[in-house]
Order: sequence, then C-alpha cells, then structure tokens
Amino acid sequence: MAVKIRLTRMGSKKKPFYRVVVADSRAPRDGKFIEQIGYFNPLVAEGDQVKLDVEKANKWLGTGAQPTDTVKALFKKHGVYDAK
Repeated sequence: MAVKIRLTRMGSKKKPFYRVVVADSRAPRDGKFIEQIGYFNPLVAEGDQVKLDVEKANKWLGTGAQPTDTVKALFKKHGVYDAK
C-alpha cells in the first residue's frame, strides 16, 4: 500500500480550505483517509494559514509516506524537515 500525505479540499465554492491528510494513494482526493495531520487555509493572513502536527508528520515520513509537491513545500516552509 502506497501512502501519500496530501491535501483534501474542504470549504464552499470560491472559499477553499484544505486539510493535510495521510491517505492511501488509490483513494480519491476528497475520499477516505487514514489520519488528519493539519490544515491549510489560503484565504487568511500569512501567520494563520497553516497548522501542522509536526510529530505526526515526521512519524509518517519516517514510515515511508510520500508527500505531494504542495505538501512538501508547506513542510519545508513550516519547519517539518528541521524538527527531525
């Protein structure tokens, strides 16, 4: 089973809100997921855009979960890779 760390879209039309989730790569984008590890809200001020559980993210990265390109950029920007 290939596990991905990716974004799932929430919110209403023209007001996106994303959850950072760990999911099976075969599951649909907004479908079944294993665990939620944070959120990303692109419509608010810069300081409140992202909340991540760094411990859970590092646990999943350590077990072989692959982040998508967008999630990888969020992790780099918010210090997930630095906390190892």
